[in-house]
Amino acid sequence: MTKAMTTTKSFVYTTYIATTPGKLWEALTSSEFTEQYFFGSRIESDWKEGSAVTYSRNGEVTDYGTIIKCEPYRVLSFTWNYVTDKSGRTEPSQVTFQLVPMNGTVKLTLKHENLIPSDIVDRDDTFEGLNNGWPAILSNLKTLLETGRTLPPVSL
Repeated sequence: MTKAMTTTKSFVYTTYIATTPGKLWEALTSSEFTEQYFFGSRIESDWKEGSAVTYSRNGEVTDYGTIIKCEPYRVLSFTWNYVTDKSGRTEPSQVTFQLVPMNGTVKLTLKHENLIPSDIVDRDDTFEGLNNGWPAILSNLKTLLETGRTLPPVSL
């Protein structure tokens, strides 16, 4: 008996960053920033709804999608596909960044939806799995914006 692939609940992560919505938006949408905090990944897009968005490392696209919603300084949402995904998923997942200004701080909520079981890795010694990778990336982003430098490299 084969069990059909099912989606899981979304992964949600919230952090509070001592920055402005403008600076956080720039960090989310500028390769100069993403290369520093996102495992060396460059993000590229024209930031228009319906346009492509890509993440690349060493000149090779690693992740890609299509922009669903782009409201500067407030909401950025796009589909998410891994170039090396062998899971057999039938549709891409979707990532949304929501920015809410709060008196000198920005509440950043990341929601990654339409996940399948293999997207979550129940181990604490890896950055594999959205539940392990996103907190590392967003912690690095927070540190960069608040201190001007990233966290020390971690190898697992």
